[in-house]
Amino acid sequence: MQHEITKPAVLLDNSGNLREPGYAKKNLFAYDRSDIKASRWRIKEWDYYLIGNNRFAVALTIADNSYMGLDSVSFLQFDEPCEKTVSFMKPLSRGRKNLPPSSAKGDAAARGRNYSISFRHENTDRILEFHVENFDGEKPFYGRLVLSDEPTESMVIATPFGKKAHFYFNQKINCMRAEGRVNYKGNDYVFAKEDSFGVLDWGRGVWTYKNTWYWGSGSRQADGVPFGFNIGYGFGDTQAATENMLFYDGKAHKLGNVAFNIPVDENGKEEYMKPWTFTSDDGRFEMEFVPVLDRASRTSLYVIKSDQHQVFGRFTGKAVLDDGTVIRIKDFLGFAEKVMNMW
Repeated sequence: MQHEITKPAVLLDNSGNLREPGYAKKNLFAYDRSDIKASRWRIKEWDYYLIGNNRFAVALTIADNSYMGLDSVSFLQFDEPCEKTVSFMKPLSRGRKNLPPSSAKGDAAARGRNYSISFRHENTDRILEFHVENFDGEKPFYGRLVLSDEPTESMVIATPFGKKAHFYFNQKINCMRAEGRVNYKGNDYVFAKEDSFGVLDWGRGVWTYKNTWYWGSGSRQADGVPFGFNIGYGFGDTQAATENMLFYDGKAHKLGNVAFNIPVDENGKEEYMKPWTFTSDDGRFEMEFVPVLDRASRTSLYVIKSDQHQVFGRFTGKAVLDDGTVIRIKDFLGFAEKVMNMW
């Protein structure tokens, strides 16, 4: 039974545990980094934006993982699949990035010798700006993007990890209209509000050392109406709530459990670039997924290990709203990922 939270509440109790695990359709939780009782080295805070259309996308990250700050910029193309990611790491960030305690207000910025990234609020819009020198080994990559028409409802989840003072607190905002321009290899790429959307993955928490998660997302239009979805699992104990939701015309529709069916070869090895399927226990999210691009990354550095596959592709199938309305989509661009981390 999933538990919906409908009233504002403080996120953590005096012991640093979640007061009330569950989900909400707006961010009703009051988060304060100083309320955390776990080791300061375990705190993870991040803002991640993905802005895209059917042809290309930009991903921007500012993260403070306490023992390490991570800033990242990516450019992806889907017609002729390719991607380029440049990341910047700084040791011992330990909250010095001063990421805001709410996604609704407060700005985030990161700067280094060869780059700058900023996320700021301006009235009801979100302004994203970035500049990276020698992004492709020669030319800079830079741009300015504006996210507007933020939906009234989004996905918010607070789940425990089964270990004292460890928790996952996350908001995903889908279907924000996007417009702006970026310059990659000396060429301008224009994002128009008519066909470009942004999603925010905003998270704060204390994670266990080893974890594996699955996440999928899409934001486009269905029959001329903004439509999107957020699916996933692996983020702590989800008995009180999953993070599976549909978004249609600004409203959220809660789903049950959704399984990621990744194909495997005869030896049990996952084959990320072969077609996947997605199935839900309530029958409300049934999709086929044809991959286009695997943004894969693997890191092994002493006690830090990571194996990531963020696979972009096209979804075809049906999604059912709370009132029984069936939304059918075909070749709907989105992504699905599997990430294993030891960090």
